[in-house]
Amino acid sequence: MFNTIISAVELASELANPNWLVIDCRHDLDDLAYGQRAYDHAHIPGAIFAHLEEDLSGPIVPGKTGRHPLPCITAMEQLFSRWGISPATQVVVYDDKRGAIAARLWWMLRYLGHEAVAVLDGGLATWEKAGLPQNTEVRKLSPVNFVAKAQKDWTNDAAALDHLRTAPDAVVVDSRAPERYRGEVEPIDPVAGHVPGAINLPFADNWTSEGLLKSPAELRARFADLPAAEKTTFYCGSGVTACHNILAYAHAGLGDARLYPGSWSDWITVEGRGVEVG
Repeated sequence: MFNTIISAVELASELANPNWLVIDCRHDLDDLAYGQRAYDHAHIPGAIFAHLEEDLSGPIVPGKTGRHPLPCITAMEQLFSRWGISPATQVVVYDDKRGAIAARLWWMLRYLGHEAVAVLDGGLATWEKAGLPQNTEVRKLSPVNFVAKAQKDWTNDAAALDHLRTAPDAVVVDSRAPERYRGEVEPIDPVAGHVPGAINLPFADNWTSEGLLKSPAELRARFADLPAAEKTTFYCGSGVTACHNILAYAHAGLGDARLYPGSWSDWITVEGRGVEVG
């Protein structure tokens, strides 16, 4: 079973396995139709497409939610049932951003109790670099009854985060780029800065210069100053790329860190919540 990452060669050897499901998660925040268009042009054989906004996010409520709210458990359960994910299904997710988007679906499946899910290491670029095939065929799915087993205490909301950010035994981690964390630039959300007391560990520092996830030893060193998994909460702009830090944390063998699903775009919906810059 693969439950963190899988190499392109390992995936290629299992493409004919009917118990494996590959899911294309390509997305562009500036072009919401990009992922479907790219999938239609060419994708890993047998892959289906998952849209970040339509499949991997719940309804946005202006002023009350962040940009990519986590779907309710029932909606996720129905989605995974339509896709035919059974306890015997090995799921592999990929994108063209080194796993930054695909990690969201990796986390969602594991949150609902499906352990056999892995992110394609290096994303589509490593697949193409290896000269492996792509096609335009659309896989026919056989729905099943996916039974969700939501993991207890895997998420923290804004109220919990407000406590944890000052708790002496806990750490809140901002996963965005340093300039966004410091509030020097904010290209997406209406308020710049970060949750007061949060430290910054950009998710993009999880991979090597070749775009592959760093080794478990390197990742353990990266997260060495963090407390135990249940005391470490990651967030980002909208709860998507923070999942890549949680993936890296798990690949390091450190356990399952917590996620603030609404992240910064949710935090700033309530006037009076603290904002820190610098």
